[in-house]
Amino acid sequence: MKLTLGFSPCPNDTFIFDAMIHHKIDTEGLTFDVRYEDVESLNQKTFTGSLDISKLSFHAYAYALNKYTLLDAGSALGFGVGPLLICKKPELVDHILRERDEALVSDLRVAIPGKYTTANFLLGLAFPQLQNKEILLFSDIEAALLKEQVDLGLIIHENRFTYQDKGLHKVIDLGDFWEKETGCPIPLGGIVIKRDIPDDIKTKVNRILKRSVAYAFAHPDAGFDFIRQHAQEMSEEVIYKHIDLYVNKYSLDLGEEGRKAVQVMFEKALQLNLIPQMEKPLFLN
Repeated sequence: MKLTLGFSPCPNDTFIFDAMIHHKIDTEGLTFDVRYEDVESLNQKTFTGSLDISKLSFHAYAYALNKYTLLDAGSALGFGVGPLLICKKPELVDHILRERDEALVSDLRVAIPGKYTTANFLLGLAFPQLQNKEILLFSDIEAALLKEQVDLGLIIHENRFTYQDKGLHKVIDLGDFWEKETGCPIPLGGIVIKRDIPDDIKTKVNRILKRSVAYAFAHPDAGFDFIRQHAQEMSEEVIYKHIDLYVNKYSLDLGEEGRKAVQVMFEKALQLNLIPQMEKPLFLN
């Protein structure tokens, strides 16, 4: 049986999916037709149900819940892994953090990596007054700041390792904000599978993905050529920093702590009317 599978070409995704899509492990008779997309494109594809299995932002999951269910393996959660709000002009840091008056900051232009990204959800929690948003590809946000096309940038992925080298400044770590608010790891992205796929195939895919993550942990260099193929502009140091930051015990299995973090996120979002009411269970079982 062949299933369509979408994930981002970023190092943490290629790291966890390498063994699975290249048959370095037992895939129990399943094969995968892989589509590489940036995270917001994947979010949009889950809204239309065009992929059997997909990476998506947890924020987007609220809008894809009727079509997809979350696997326990493959998620990106953790402490110290959240998106960063950054700027070019250092005077903006104190301006935003100390003077949260809406009139003072509402006109600031903010580049975000997608409307349905978890990063944008966290920005809404921390700074609801920042509404002048422009959606850019995540890799273009630093350049937009440097050209002063925007005042603030919301960065994810490898950009958190490179922004300082370009003379940009951190306003706030939104992951740290979340952790202080909730005491939970921040849920960034997960792997979902279509609800109309037979239950035995769903559980099989979860098993295979968990096996793939375990293989990656046991053989961390085995997929480097594949990872490098999709991360040509990154140094080897940044690639491994990226993987170390986003791939952890929650990627192997959400467990009780990971599931609680996801539930807390959706509860807060519902309280603030940031997402629609949910009529389906969040988890596979």
